[in-house]
Amino acid sequence: MAEKRDRKDNREDRNEGLEERIIKIRRCAAVVKGGRRFSFNAMVVVGDRQGRVAWGYGKANEVPPAVEKAAKEAEKSLKQLRKISMKGSTIPHRVVGKFGASKVILVPAGPGTGVKAGPGVRDVLVAAGIHNILTKVHGSTNAINLVKATIDGLKQLRTREEVAGLRGVAL
Repeated sequence: MAEKRDRKDNREDRNEGLEERIIKIRRCAAVVKGGRRFSFNAMVVVGDRQGRVAWGYGKANEVPPAVEKAAKEAEKSLKQLRKISMKGSTIPHRVVGKFGASKVILVPAGPGTGVKAGPGVRDVLVAAGIHNILTKVHGSTNAINLVKATIDGLKQLRTREEVAGLRGVAL
């Protein structure tokens, strides 16, 4: 038992202040001569609560290795992503993220509103460090697609200064 605790502590050190959230664990069965052989898929969201968030997907024959693989992939992709634009503890403007048949509408909210979102979307927003936001999901409610759609919406965010720079206009 102490061995598992030590391994978890090492994982926390490796994360360097990153927060891991398990979104979905799915079991897959392959029918073989002796019966069924199970494997597991895990989706994990990793964020630093400072505006950076990424997802990872891992597969293994047991749950813990699947979660570790997913977290490792998420940390790797987190290094490649840029920080999302935030306005205080909310987002600067309304945005719609899409992935597959899932559509997530993210709307900025005033202080004290909290994160009004469903399970998959909430985990991404909390890991990103957003505290006040309203969301609405249209289409598919598949948790994996919702996570990808939410991250797509967050990638589209721009501040006034960024838009002015892109257009070549002074504010």
